[in-house]
Amino acid sequence: MTTFSVSDLPSLTGRTVVVTGANSGIGRVAARVLAAKDARVVLAVRDPEKGREAASTMTGRVEVRQLDLADLSSVRSFAEDFTEPIDLLINNAGVMIPPFSRTADGFELQFGTNHLGHFALTNLLLPQIRGRVVTVSSSGHKMGAVDFDDLNWEHKPYRAISAYGQSKLANLLFTAELQRRLAEAGSSVIATAAHPGMAATNLLRSDGRRRVWHAVEKTVIGFFAQSDNDGALPTLYAAVADIPGNSYAGPKGFMEARGTPELVGRSKRAQDAEVARRLWEVSEELTGVGFPRKALQSA
Repeated sequence: MTTFSVSDLPSLTGRTVVVTGANSGIGRVAARVLAAKDARVVLAVRDPEKGREAASTMTGRVEVRQLDLADLSSVRSFAEDFTEPIDLLINNAGVMIPPFSRTADGFELQFGTNHLGHFALTNLLLPQIRGRVVTVSSSGHKMGAVDFDDLNWEHKPYRAISAYGQSKLANLLFTAELQRRLAEAGSSVIATAAHPGMAATNLLRSDGRRRVWHAVEKTVIGFFAQSDNDGALPTLYAAVADIPGNSYAGPKGFMEARGTPELVGRSKRAQDAEVARRLWEVSEELTGVGFPRKALQSA
């Protein structure tokens, strides 16, 4: 397939989809499109009021459930309350280069939210998932490295952009190791990943605290960024296209900043199977959540 658009999505009647961070940006667009294709879509959001506002703009079967990925007790509650089968889980929510802060469990905010929260959520829901897990990474993963000696920035000076790169690299390593484990367990579920290119979402809008990002908005982002609608296409492609597990989708335009989606490459660090295994083991220790192998093998 050389091009992909919303019209290429099949009918999703009878399918249940969970989208994290679906109250804004590409998550909101993806949820709206999937609901319009007759899926039952669950908006898993930190702020239910914002989730309900987003849901009010969508057609089809849409519901809102509270989920704070920066709090593992919230992740566990969400998973415990979700007893229905899930056809598609889209791990979309994320934070990007915020001031230094920690999650409710003491993790650096970006690593804790972007990676560990989704890691725990996915493994807790896996026994109910029967189709696909899509995790949204970023081309920013190419500037990331996993520092096992200081994953949570407890010793070295904090650099928000490096922490972001680490979290997005972790998304791809998680996808690779998840796919390996699913295949080993004989599961038909597959794991894929996507990145939106440079999409003009809330992640890239300044909040008045960082003048540098205000300047970037006025120049680079305004020139290169694509809309939320276009930025959501790689996620949708990774969700429904006939592609193998561990595929990575992104825009095919200049520097993968914009354009129609296709399968794209990833950094050498993102292809390191040994680092992926080690990160998985460390993530299990940090979250207390493991891969549900027995449940999948008995399914």
